[in-house]
Amino acid sequence: MTLPLLFLLAIVPDVRVLLNKGDLPGAVKLVEEHRKQNPAPTPETIEAVSWLARGHLNAKKYKEAEEYAAETYKLALGELAKRPLDAERRLPIALGAAIEVQGQVMAANGERDAAVRYLEQQLATYRETSMRARIQKNINLISLTGKRAPKLEGFAIPPGRAALLFFWAHWCGDCKSMIPVLQQIKKEYPRLLIAGPTQRYGYVARGEEAPPEAEAKYIEEIRQESYAGLFDGAAPISEENFRVYGASTTPTIAVVNTGGVITLYHPGRMPYQDLAKAVTAALSAPAGARRPASPKPRPRAKASPPSR
Repeated sequence: MTLPLLFLLAIVPDVRVLLNKGDLPGAVKLVEEHRKQNPAPTPETIEAVSWLARGHLNAKKYKEAEEYAAETYKLALGELAKRPLDAERRLPIALGAAIEVQGQVMAANGERDAAVRYLEQQLATYRETSMRARIQKNINLISLTGKRAPKLEGFAIPPGRAALLFFWAHWCGDCKSMIPVLQQIKKEYPRLLIAGPTQRYGYVARGEEAPPEAEAKYIEEIRQESYAGLFDGAAPISEENFRVYGASTTPTIAVVNTGGVITLYHPGRMPYQDLAKAVTAALSAPAGARRPASPKPRPRAKASPPSR
C-alpha cells in the first residue's frame, strides 16, 4: 500500500481528531495537504471538506462554514454525475452535512423561514435516499418546536397527556447511557407518558444480518433486558416514524405538552436537569401553546447557498 493511499484512508478520522481537540487551523491545514497529494476528489476527500464546514459552524464562524458547505455540495454533485448517491456511505454523509450546515448557518443568522424553505427543497430532491431523515432532522431543529406533534405509527398520545418520545436503536450505546436519566424522569413525573419508538437496521448482535422478523424479536429482547418498565407500552417499530421525526441521530428526544405541541426537540443525549425542566414545562403548559416568534434577521455578509 502506497503512502498516498494510506493518507487517503486516514484523512477523515484524523480531521475529526483535530476538530475534537478544537484545532480548527490544524484540520484545515491537514485537508489542504491531503488535497494537494490527492487532487482528484473522492468521497473521502469530500467528507473531509464537509467536516471543515461542521467545524467552522461549531466555532460560529458562519462565513467560512457556509463556504466549505458550498464547496462540499459542489464536489458531491460532481460525484453524483458519475454514480448513485447511496452507492457507498461517505458521499451521503458529506452531502447531508453540507445541506445541514447551510440550513443551520441561515437559521443562526436569523433567516429561519428561508432556512426551512431551503431544507424543504433539498428534502424534496433527496426524499428517496438515505439522507431523508437527516434533512428532516434539520427542518425539525429549526421549526418543529411549537408545532403539533406528528402522529406516530404504533403509539397514540391520549388527549391531555404529556409525553416524552425517546427514539432509540438496539445497537446504540448513547441510548443506553440515557437509561438512568429516563428512570429518574419516570419516577419524578408519573403523569408523563414515555414512548420508545425504534426501527430495524437489518442486523442484530455483532452486526449479524437478520430478516425483519428476527430483528424485531431481538429488539424486544433488548427492550426487556435494558429498558424494562421504562416505556409505556411496546416499542413501536417503524422506519417512517424515524423519517418524520428526523431521528437520524440516536437517541433523539421530543417532549410533547398536554396540548399536543412539541416543546422540545433534541438529537443526542441530555442531562437530567435540562430534560426535567422541559418535562415540567410540558406538564404545566396550556393547550394550544403558541410557537415562539422567529428572531429578526440581522445583517450578514452575503454568500451564495449551495446550488443544485
